Amino acid sequence: MPRSALTGTRIRERRTMLGIKQADLARTVEISPSYLNLIEHNRRRIAGKLLGRIARTLHVDVAALTQGAETEQVDQLGAAAAAHPELDVELDRIDEFVGRFPGWARLMSAQQRRLVQLEHHVASLVDRLAHDPFLSASLHDLLSKVSSIQSTASILAETEDLDDIWKKRFHRNLHADSQKLADGASALVDYLDADGNAELGVVSPQEELEAFLNRTGFHIPGLETDVPDLAETLVARDTSLRSAAGRTLVRDYLIRYRQEAMAMPLATFTAAAKEVHYDPARLSQRFGCDVTAVFRRLASLPHDSGSRRIGLVVCDGAGALTLRKATDMLPLPRFGSACALWPLYRALTRPMAPVRAVLEHASRPGFRFVCYAMSHASYPHGFAGPAVYEASMILVPPALLDPADALGQPEVVGTSCRVCPVVNCAARREPSILADGFDSAARLPQ
Repeated sequence: MPRSALTGTRIRERRTMLGIKQADLARTVEISPSYLNLIEHNRRRIAGKLLGRIARTLHVDVAALTQGAETEQVDQLGAAAAAHPELDVELDRIDEFVGRFPGWARLMSAQQRRLVQLEHHVASLVDRLAHDPFLSASLHDLLSKVSSIQSTASILAETEDLDDIWKKRFHRNLHADSQKLADGASALVDYLDADGNAELGVVSPQEELEAFLNRTGFHIPGLETDVPDLAETLVARDTSLRSAAGRTLVRDYLIRYRQEAMAMPLATFTAAAKEVHYDPARLSQRFGCDVTAVFRRLASLPHDSGSRRIGLVVCDGAGALTLRKATDMLPLPRFGSACALWPLYRALTRPMAPVRAVLEHASRPGFRFVCYAMSHASYPHGFAGPAVYEASMILVPPALLDPADALGQPEVVGTSCRVCPVVNCAARREPSILADGFDSAARLPQ
């Protein structure tokens, strides 16, 4: 049953919630109670002026009656079903299930979101264990202390006629190494538990900026106003910005945020984005701003505006990720290299050429989304100096796109090779740890 076919169900639920009798609503909108009863049981289609009168009487937008507020739940349930094709779920009846059993739909949707979050958390921990330089150094130091303690203990246990002076010296060394081991283990635990978030623990100024933006959802309400110099105040008040370099990066980003907010005012930009179905090229033309600025502006929209967590990824000319807005559509690695198949890197090889692709993450079969990417060059040392390249990519959920725009066959991508289940991937650099049977040979240099 298409989602719009449940309009009657939503009318009945809204009327009941407001305590309006069916006969009273029918009289107000100038139809018979029997006809309204058929509408509320989805036996008569409704649109046009009558639908508008009913919506005004029920104090709700027409869209809330025709499309409902359950789009995300439908997407989540569809993704859960696609992940288990062997169960033969009735995909054509998801909308009906959501409309008739909203409570169960919310429960199952929440469980699916939690499952995806846990998968992302595991992937981030694997990425961290494999590539975090601080973690690698700490583990190496702990293993060195363990080896030292083992060697000292072996000497004490195996040497029967050891001189008392040497024995006391070994005992002192054993005590000192044990204390260092305990301190190192405690520091390592504190590092892993930093902020309670394995993905956003801060180890560099760039990550201070990223953590700051993800805490705010990339939306800073104060900078949407005409109040001047608020960027300095926001930086001064945030106690989590520990380094001078981190505060400078955040300040510079907030200054640019305000400039882009003034050029693309929130209310006007949000309405325009909905009108053009979040097409960054059309928004760039309408507001006279470059596409990468539009990318950042789309990522900064508040979640209650309907943007539903548009993701943002930025990389430098070396391919290193320099900015990531967290999203459930595509898990983003913090350490090591990302998937080489991302359109972000395709754009990096074609400066100023727009790249649009329909993607599907390998761990979420059936859930498609659209990616827009573009790269550009800057010349900080003048025209004769070297070009510095940067590429940006946004991820747009399917619910925000034009319904008439067929997504087509998706490109399957991963997060990073280490945690990617794709078999025989042409871009694989290292074996996956997920399961036996996947292609285990990394691609050799040509």
